[in-house]
Amino acid sequence: MSTGSEPVVDKPERDLRVRILTAAGLLAILLGLLYAGPLGVWLLVMIAGGLALFEFRGLSGRMGYRAPLWILYPLGAYFAFSSTVLAGISVEAVLSLTLIAGLTAFLFLPGRREGLGRWAMGLAGAVYIGLPFSYFLQLYALGLPRGREWVLFTILTVVVADTGALLVGARLGRTPFFPAISPRKTLEGALGGIVAGVVVMILGASLVLGLGLLYSASLGLLVGLSAVLGDLVESQMKRIARVKDASHLIPGHGGVLDRIDSLLFAPIVVIFFLSVTGQLH
Repeated sequence: MSTGSEPVVDKPERDLRVRILTAAGLLAILLGLLYAGPLGVWLLVMIAGGLALFEFRGLSGRMGYRAPLWILYPLGAYFAFSSTVLAGISVEAVLSLTLIAGLTAFLFLPGRREGLGRWAMGLAGAVYIGLPFSYFLQLYALGLPRGREWVLFTILTVVVADTGALLVGARLGRTPFFPAISPRKTLEGALGGIVAGVVVMILGASLVLGLGLLYSASLGLLVGLSAVLGDLVESQMKRIARVKDASHLIPGHGGVLDRIDSLLFAPIVVIFFLSVTGQLH
C-alpha cells in the first residue's frame, strides 16, 4: 500500500533511466561477444543483422513493397559474410542467381504486379544491412594487427558523435538540418557531433592504434559524416513508412535498426580510408 511518501518519478525521467540501463546492457553484450573471439563476433553479426533485416522488412511493407524473406535473409547473410567465411562464393554468381531465380519466381507467385518492386526491395535491404557487417568483419579479421580495437573505436566514434549531436543540438541548435526528413535535427547539432567524433578518433586511432594525427583527424571527420548520413537515410525510410521507430524490440530505444543506422556506413568508410592511405596491409 502506498503511504504517499514515495518520490514521484515523471515519465521523461523514467524513460531516461530505461534508456541508460538498456544501453548499458547492450554495451555489455557487445563487449562480451566481441572479446569472445570469432565465434562471438559471428554470433553478434547474425543476431544484430537478423533483427535489423526483420525490421527492414516491416518498413519495406509500409514503404510500398514488402521485401520477400526468401530473398532478404539468404542474400543478407551472404553479403554479411561475403568477405570472410563465404569469401569463396562468387559475388557475380550470387547476384546472377538472385536476378534469374528471384525475378522468375514472381512469374508464378501471387502478387505479380508488385513482383519487381518486392524483388528490388529485397535486394536493397540485403545490401543496406548485410554489406556493412561484412566491412565490420573485415576490420575485425583482415589485414589489421589490432582489428578488435579498430571495431571498438569505429563504434565508439559513431556513438559519441550521435550523443554529441543530441546534446549540442538540444542546447545550441537553431538551424534546421534536413527538416523534411528529421525535423528535430539541427546543423549545430550535426557539427557538434562530428567534432566530438573527430576527438574520439584522434584519441583512439592516434594514441592507441598508432595512426598519424592528421590521418586520425581526417578519418574521424569522415566517420562523423558517415554517421550523420546513415542516420538521415534511416530517418527518411521511417518518414516514408510513417513510423517513429523501426520496431519496439529495445526498451527506450526503438528497434535494432534505429540503434545501428549511424553505424552502417562507418566501417565502409574506415576500410576504404585505410586502403587508400596504405594503412591496410
